[in-house]
Amino acid sequence: MSVLPLVFTSGWASGINAYAVVLLLGVLGATGVTDEVPDSLQRTDVLVVAGVLFLCEMVADKIPYVDSVWDTAHTVVRPLAGAVVAALLAGDDGSLSELAAGAVGGSTALMSHLVKAGTRMAVNTSPEPFSNIAMSTVEDLGVAAVVTFALFHPVIAAGIAGTLLLLGLLILAFMASRIRRFLRRRTQRREERRPVSPVSQWPDG
Repeated sequence: MSVLPLVFTSGWASGINAYAVVLLLGVLGATGVTDEVPDSLQRTDVLVVAGVLFLCEMVADKIPYVDSVWDTAHTVVRPLAGAVVAALLAGDDGSLSELAAGAVGGSTALMSHLVKAGTRMAVNTSPEPFSNIAMSTVEDLGVAAVVTFALFHPVIAAGIAGTLLLLGLLILAFMASRIRRFLRRRTQRREERRPVSPVSQWPDG
């Protein structure tokens, strides 16, 4: 069976939480739960780094506005991680080259990252922090469940990931006005923090 469904699912999950994907795949492979995970993801140093970064993301992802800053910083990291993980999963599989797998994983990760980042911008227009915590928790649990399921039922998992990605894009379009409101607020805050020039403080005349 082609590795494409697993590659697509891992790319979708990487766009949401790349560190969780690396950590989960590595642990499942190292513990012998599955033999689909390449050895490079099971290395102790990789698991330690992924675990530390996952903990950092787990905290930052639940704090209003901090989550959006974190998302912005990971606009390159998540698609790159999705591409690398996908290429490693493809390995020597003759039905899909590593280059094509990387392209699928990276592009899927980019789309799901944009959905996640845009949705968080919309959520951050709400004054209370509980929606951020709820969203982050649902995302983490969803990534863990779908990636684990994909190792045993890759085609069905890919269908679930594709459906969630499509729904996310539709929700993102629906929340466009709230996202624009968030961006206006962020611009306003930057303007308020900008120091006033001493010259402008002199009285006229």
